[in-house]
Amino acid sequence: MFDSSIIPVFDPAGPYAGSITTLSWSLVAMATAVLAVVLTALWIALFGRARLKAKLGGTKAIWIGGIAFPMIVLTLLLVYGLSLTRNLTAPVAPDAMRVRITGEMWWWRVAYLDGRGRPYMLDANELHIPAGRAVVLELESSDVIHSFWVPRLSGKLDMVPGRRNILRIQADTPGVFGGQCAEYCGGPHALMGFVVIAHEPAAFEALMAERRGARPQQTGQGATLFRSTGCAACHRIGGTDANGTAGPDLTYVGSRRSLGAGILPNNRGTMIGWIADSQSIKPGNRMPPYKTLSAAELQALANYLEAQK
Repeated sequence: MFDSSIIPVFDPAGPYAGSITTLSWSLVAMATAVLAVVLTALWIALFGRARLKAKLGGTKAIWIGGIAFPMIVLTLLLVYGLSLTRNLTAPVAPDAMRVRITGEMWWWRVAYLDGRGRPYMLDANELHIPAGRAVVLELESSDVIHSFWVPRLSGKLDMVPGRRNILRIQADTPGVFGGQCAEYCGGPHALMGFVVIAHEPAAFEALMAERRGARPQQTGQGATLFRSTGCAACHRIGGTDANGTAGPDLTYVGSRRSLGAGILPNNRGTMIGWIADSQSIKPGNRMPPYKTLSAAELQALANYLEAQK
């Protein structure tokens, strides 16, 4: 299985994840302190002297320990948490990079947006961003509630049908960051991964320019099979007559790091295996098996898809 989710929660790679990590450690420390107080009170109740037991069971101790102490602790945590994570909801510059991510059963639709909020480049299960720059994600769902979470870059946020939520992410340095759907959405929910690749700004701009100028391969046995077997009814390849929207966009599938929504490395063998019988790899996903295709046909299809970059 592709290890896209080496995602240590306490190892932030950007400012938005950093504030959440600080809050998480604060909660751990406070929980430890509260546990110590409770265990101390329990020890006194079981083994303490009679005088201490009497004080512990007195009205004053109940008011302090049962009401005042939790109210003070919880209030302090609430105020501290809101102030610490206020950068998650702070205004972002109007020219900030925006990407719309839509949760599907059980993959991610990705649309890079221009200054007017219109998609100009489509992808799936993978997001490319420039390092050192905040990116605004518009999160939506087309079916059930999903939750987008890339722990090293930001907090998690639910994707609710009929609603658009906003999440900010940022990677301080180039790298590859794994994510996961964090809300049970049925079926192969646990196999609904995501990959964010942060590039040096110049390398990111070069990649976007290269993709905008790419010309898809449209001839050969693989292209013919792609149309005749019904792949084009569910998948889109930009610049061709394949305009299906039910499944992931395959315009740049050959250059992706993973297949199956972040669960497999993208290579010839996994591509052939996924086409032939994705159900044995990710049971319950919405792509039917193609067991009737010969080895040569599977090879031709894989070659065709590998060329889409």
